[in-house]
Amino acid sequence: MKNTQLTQLKSSFLVAFVFSVGYLKGQITLALPQPCNCGPVAYTCGGSSTLVVDVTNPITGKTWMDRNLGANQVATSSTDTDAYGDLFQWGRACDGHQKRTSSTTNVLSSTDIPGNGIFITASISPFDWRSPQNMNLWQGVSGVNNPCPSGYRIPTNSELDAERLTWSSNNSTGAFASVLKFTSAGIRMSTNGFLINVGSRGFYWSSTTGILNSNALFFNSGTSFMDFYERARGFSVRCIKD
Repeated sequence: MKNTQLTQLKSSFLVAFVFSVGYLKGQITLALPQPCNCGPVAYTCGGSSTLVVDVTNPITGKTWMDRNLGANQVATSSTDTDAYGDLFQWGRACDGHQKRTSSTTNVLSSTDIPGNGIFITASISPFDWRSPQNMNLWQGVSGVNNPCPSGYRIPTNSELDAERLTWSSNNSTGAFASVLKFTSAGIRMSTNGFLINVGSRGFYWSSTTGILNSNALFFNSGTSFMDFYERARGFSVRCIKD
């Protein structure tokens, strides 16, 4: 194998190797994959497609998706309807219930996965779509029913609150002006599934639970804070990178 030479000849998608071993000469041509002009990956969740694009808050150091789950784009204003996205009941998976136009039923689920894409209403305490309740949902990337793309999860209340504390003002104006461009996407009511507060209030679920309810970020034109809400309500979801 002495006096071996290897010369590489490149074309668009083929690589040819010309070799000589002593008096022997030859050529090997290999086909290589076409170059990837890769852009953002589209993540499909219960009939909604969301581009997965990262954005990092330099103050908290946390990286998030730059838009709500189900949103068509990054918000251009606090009331950008294309940036509202879907409204999830706390702890439910990407089964279609989160669509703003999904049908409703008052039949509660006895399992973590109802097996349908229907928004489940609840008219009595504890106003949960699941009976009996399960507070061990949505915790971490491996959490039951985690609706976020691979490598992402629902944030904790501490993580959401840390973002809130970096806003320029403690209201919907500050929420939109922030790195994450939060929108006033409104909610779906737990009792009847009606849409309310669209364009005036924002609610974002965290993974943190209380005894009966779960914690979420709230904001309107006057204030913002973290509080506990009924799990049958439909709120926005913003995924954080693990």
